[in-house]
Amino acid sequence: MKAILAIDSFKGCVTSAAANEAAATGILSRYPEAEIVKIPVSDGGEGWLDAFHAAIGGEIVSIDAVDPLMRPIKSEYLKAGDLAAIEVAKACGLTLLAPEERNPLKATTYGVGLLVVDAVRRGCRRIVVGLGGSATSDAGRGMITAIEEHLNGGKSLVNCEVLKGVKFSIASDVDNPLCGPLGAAHVFAPQKGATPEMVEVLDRKAREFADATAEVYGFDRSERPGAGAAGGLGYAFMQFLNADCQLGIELLLDTIDFRRIVEGADVVFTGEGSADRQTLMGKLPYGVMRRAMEATVPTYLIAGHVADRQSLIDAGFADAVCINPPGLPLAEAMRPEVAAANIAATVAAKLA
Repeated sequence: MKAILAIDSFKGCVTSAAANEAAATGILSRYPEAEIVKIPVSDGGEGWLDAFHAAIGGEIVSIDAVDPLMRPIKSEYLKAGDLAAIEVAKACGLTLLAPEERNPLKATTYGVGLLVVDAVRRGCRRIVVGLGGSATSDAGRGMITAIEEHLNGGKSLVNCEVLKGVKFSIASDVDNPLCGPLGAAHVFAPQKGATPEMVEVLDRKAREFADATAEVYGFDRSERPGAGAAGGLGYAFMQFLNADCQLGIELLLDTIDFRRIVEGADVVFTGEGSADRQTLMGKLPYGVMRRAMEATVPTYLIAGHVADRQSLIDAGFADAVCINPPGLPLAEAMRPEVAAANIAATVAAKLA
């Protein structure tokens, strides 16, 4: 038997790697000689760097950068040949700030720009960026400023020679535009500490920035799906760096050549903390299942909570299974060792 494991993290409980390991234990209890391929996965947020590192190898590069308040920190990205994988939360993440420090009027993406600069200087020609978990809502102005200052002599990036031939791809699981009621400020800034008054200011500043930039560049990508991701970083990557935007799991699976990996497999297990109809709106397990379906390999979905099970099956999953026994208290279910044991038992049961 050949089994592919590509299970997302159960947030606050087990990482993707830990979930895959638990599932492997379940498979081996039934098929001790099974060939198991474990793929740590991420949709662009937490774990993006680790997922690429596990999948394609390379080296973790550590650099001097700054946090969202411009304080010096060590940040990192992955370099594998001419490819760099950047997780923006490593430089502008919400987790880098104490709750009382969160203020998207002050938070900047400058540190992300320093990661890009270092990757380009080290010869990276393909840069894949996971957008998620940011503390910022600056429409990427900080990032662009850093690139201009450190890579282009302080000049505009219009026709920047240094960046010619560098391909940027961004991963996002949101399709919000930059501005307006569904934009970065209105939808995401309150989660980052913005008051209603701040939201209005942030949205206005983003619109003014996009309008001014459009005059210089001759086009405006602020309405593109994903422009509002990571506080508008999606917009900056698309507008200034000509990045293409994909669902995070699609970009990851393309990069690791999942179509080759799944060849000859008998089963795929994927999963997430909670599965329901929203899983079918481009979330990670759905992306895994669609790719496996192309190879006619059945995909089982496991989760800590399952709703809309029939909808999930109708969409193509072989089954959608809750790992937790009925009546298990939530606090107990969230214990990592309990979750791992329940994952192993659930996977073993599906293969019985």
